Amino acid sequence: MKTALVLMAAGLGSRYGGNKQIDGLGPNNEILMDYAVYDGIKAGFNKIVFVIKEDIVDTVKMLCGEKFVGLVGIDGEPVEVEYVFQDGTTIPNWYVAPAERVKPLGTVHAVLAAKKAVKEPFAVINADDYYSFSALKTLHDALESLPEKGKGLMIAYRLKNTVSKNGAVTRGVCSVEEGQLTKVTETYKITVFPDGTIRDTETDPNGVVLDPECAVSMNTWGFAPSVFEDMEQYFADFLRGLSPNELKKECILPNMVDDFIKAGKMEVSALDTDAVWFGVTYKEDKPTVSEELKKLHDTGVYPEKLW
Repeated sequence: MKTALVLMAAGLGSRYGGNKQIDGLGPNNEILMDYAVYDGIKAGFNKIVFVIKEDIVDTVKMLCGEKFVGLVGIDGEPVEVEYVFQDGTTIPNWYVAPAERVKPLGTVHAVLAAKKAVKEPFAVINADDYYSFSALKTLHDALESLPEKGKGLMIAYRLKNTVSKNGAVTRGVCSVEEGQLTKVTETYKITVFPDGTIRDTETDPNGVVLDPECAVSMNTWGFAPSVFEDMEQYFADFLRGLSPNELKKECILPNMVDDFIKAGKMEVSALDTDAVWFGVTYKEDKPTVSEELKKLHDTGVYPEKLW
């Protein structure tokens, strides 16, 4: 069965201070996209779609894309690789962005950029995060039996496995009942305190203590291609409600999924995982991530060289 893995890599990485998607972190200068593609192909995905900014396409192809030419999936067929651009071509003609806006329009817009390349069930992940083989395998296997309409998937990570000691992070804090996602609350400024507690400090400097075991979304979603129709309408409604002075507001997947659940448009299965996520939200995260990746190579989780 054909399944696609969509990697969102067009973000500016403002808190990190550069294009963290193409920063070498592995022991052989591998970037995090290398691990996502390696694990994705091993999990069974046979199409890889990169959503990027046009000005980094040559860099992405040089750093990782050229490695994938001629790769064969576990089904014995060649792995398809496509590049799509998160740009104005997927924005309705009637919308004109303010000249002052430099921030992308969000992850919903990023996924819509992949529409022309995706005709099969697909997973969506961030290109600057490490998710683990087990999480991608779980997502892929569930995609193979995903109904065409009205259903979605999400890998539910534990909050304690997704935070950074170097600053606040944003997570979609989830409510899950009997394996079904019932609510996603995009929660900003989640911070690890000196006493080890994890707190939401967005509205209270002392923080509201969060359950470290609670489920969170890390932008690991699974959809059927039929989702694009509702997604286009959702994005158009977002743009209509966007005031000219809102230069940083984004249309994001957790909010879209939450709104779809509330409206009865989608039921989403929350697939539990104990996998440890790590990523580079801040430059200070880089040494830790590099160390963890080296451990995975040293212990045989990955070969000495991925490719």
